[in-house]
Amino acid sequence: MFNTLKISTVLATLLASTGYAAPFVYIPVGNAGKIEVVDAQTGEIVKEYTGLSAVHGLASSADGKYLIAGSFDEREPGTMAPAKPDSVSAEDHAIHHAASPEKDGDAPEMVSTVSILDAETGEIIRVVDVPGAVHHVTTSPDGRFAVVSQPAYDKVSVIDLQSYEVVATVETGSLPNYMTFSADSNTLYVSNAGDDNIAVISTTHWMIQSRINTGTTPEHMVISADGNMLYVNNNDDGTVSSIALATGVVVDTFTIGERLHGLDITSDGSALLVAERDGDNIARVDLASGLVTKQAMGPSPYHMTTIAGTDLAYVSSSDEPVMRIINQSDLSLVGQISISDVGHQMVVSK
Repeated sequence: MFNTLKISTVLATLLASTGYAAPFVYIPVGNAGKIEVVDAQTGEIVKEYTGLSAVHGLASSADGKYLIAGSFDEREPGTMAPAKPDSVSAEDHAIHHAASPEKDGDAPEMVSTVSILDAETGEIIRVVDVPGAVHHVTTSPDGRFAVVSQPAYDKVSVIDLQSYEVVATVETGSLPNYMTFSADSNTLYVSNAGDDNIAVISTTHWMIQSRINTGTTPEHMVISADGNMLYVNNNDDGTVSSIALATGVVVDTFTIGERLHGLDITSDGSALLVAERDGDNIARVDLASGLVTKQAMGPSPYHMTTIAGTDLAYVSSSDEPVMRIINQSDLSLVGQISISDVGHQMVVSK
């Protein structure tokens, strides 16, 4: 068991060696209905943002001032709408939570709530309804859009972060899961877990331009810092596809093992870190050599994020309310934080 003093000492040493200011790590804890904020230097939970039902997907705005949190809870349109934030007028709140018309006499499509929060205070600035439960969230590098995936409805919804309106809904394929933008914000990539492909979407008109075939059940993705390569976990066949974005071709496949989940790239861009969920391991893929090394990290490593500018990464568990802090280079366990419940899609402050 790791005590707070030991975690703080080790983390402070690692951060000081890089000259990098310690950021905050925002952890959505869905079953607890909140976001827990961890000081990356001390490993301590310093804030809790509450009142967020079943928050799973989380992203930050391009400037880091706001968090965009998606809910996995569904409800009928016009019912059980969240309380109006103090900063929103009654008229605006009514517009964003108006009941949707029924389609051809059928029951109305279910909706869930996306909350936009002040990253520093946790105040909910706006709430926006979207069709279906939200799994993951991403934002465009130019700060214009947030996109949320709704796998039960085979679509993603696009929210304009200036007007807080849903400006597009795209049917991407079966079970859209994870999303990421190109560096210029002109392209959105969506992994379709049910179709074994990635939809390539132009953000000019929100139209699908092409599809990239992958392994079985593609989910979590990450783009290299230079924007040239896209890496995607093929969860059910235990591999990671390396895709050259200039051609849309899979140029390499790394075999990891049993069912996968979280994925990120190391701070120096030299390796991938992969959560082997069913194998109870963290894998490190050296991108130059293709060498895969592993470290036992049970039970069930789940979501993962690296802390830019440091040699640290955070890994949650799908079975226990813990957050593991590991070293990106050798995968050793640096510390462990008790959280309220299972941690999901994390955000690191900018």
